[in-house]
Amino acid sequence: MDNKIHWKKNIILFLASQIVSIFGSSLVQYAIMWHITLTTQSGIMMTISIICGFLPTFFLSPFAGVWADRYNRKLLIVLADAMIAVATLILAILFLQGHYSIWMLFIASAVRAVGAGVQTPAVGALIPQIVPEEQLTRVNAINGSIQSMVMLVSPMLSGALLTMSTIEVIFFIDVVTAAIAIAILLFFLNVPTHEKAKEAQAISYFADLGQGFAYIRKNDYIMRFFQFCALFFILVSPVAFLTPLQVARSFGEDVWRLTAIEITFAVGMMLGGVVMASWGGFKNRIHTMAFSAIVMGLCTIILGWVPLFSLYLLFMGIWGIVMPFFNTPSTVLLQERVEEAFMGRVFGVLGMINSVMMPIGMLIFGPLADIIKIEVILLSTGALIVILGIMLVRNRPLVAAGWPINRDTTLEE
Repeated sequence: MDNKIHWKKNIILFLASQIVSIFGSSLVQYAIMWHITLTTQSGIMMTISIICGFLPTFFLSPFAGVWADRYNRKLLIVLADAMIAVATLILAILFLQGHYSIWMLFIASAVRAVGAGVQTPAVGALIPQIVPEEQLTRVNAINGSIQSMVMLVSPMLSGALLTMSTIEVIFFIDVVTAAIAIAILLFFLNVPTHEKAKEAQAISYFADLGQGFAYIRKNDYIMRFFQFCALFFILVSPVAFLTPLQVARSFGEDVWRLTAIEITFAVGMMLGGVVMASWGGFKNRIHTMAFSAIVMGLCTIILGWVPLFSLYLLFMGIWGIVMPFFNTPSTVLLQERVEEAFMGRVFGVLGMINSVMMPIGMLIFGPLADIIKIEVILLSTGALIVILGIMLVRNRPLVAAGWPINRDTTLEE
């Protein structure tokens, strides 16, 4: 395809725009979270903020997937960024005028979640338009590694900015970064509209949505893949959310310990992304994902047992290193296998699963952590993750889907 002749230039421009946008968004995300924590010191308020931050993404993702298939994906990303920037600008102006209210931050979190819900399937579907199929693993790994670096820097910088200035300054920084990202996409990146978006839409919007779900049901490997992801995200929720509480209970309430586990995990993800970009994983995508799941499960078991904090950090770092071994091939698997006309809807459903399964896991394991020791939860979920990884590599339809193929090759359904 013509748009892939200069793919290196295009993907550099696209990833640059996304990194700038994510950096500003991360600054605001942490600033809002910490501002609510410091001003209210209320668990209920934090819970409301978290709900506002994930529910819109969950409900919008399937519909945004249809938009990503029906309309120009680059313009969808631009519109989502612009909507978030305008909402953030309005919030900054209201705060400067003294119209402070906690519900404004809840609304801002919800608007940002709507933007993320629109962007995620559009970004997932746009990358295969730009990048040759044989380069998808490398590009997704590099993207993941750079995003991990942004997620490492942004909380520290956000905290420093809150200490030296006000939250309004961070809001304005986000507006500027969004403007830069939009300018890069509009004026420098040329991505032709994909074929389905060029066609006159002969069926209704909801019929298009129904066709997307029918496509997923028809392809057994996608259904099995989504079922695996749903179970996996539920089982990893204790590691994602309960480990800071475990560290405070078992090793001490020092702030540096909580910071250390976050930094160690983020550095691990950065290193894992670099390894994936250079190695590429096993030839079969599912083998790489299964290897990652088994190692993550074993690390989770060790985190529930290890008595020394230095060893705890070591295995938290290993957990972070192997996480890109799961995320990258899972994204590439869909980008390689799914027909371009359905790419947005498939990534939309994946976004819905990603946004809701870990909170569901916390509804199960969060209250349980007040009844039994978190170490017991980690030992149990770690063992289940190992079993899930073994089951993944023994799942014949998924293993068959994991082998690299040409776009024209079809899977046995």
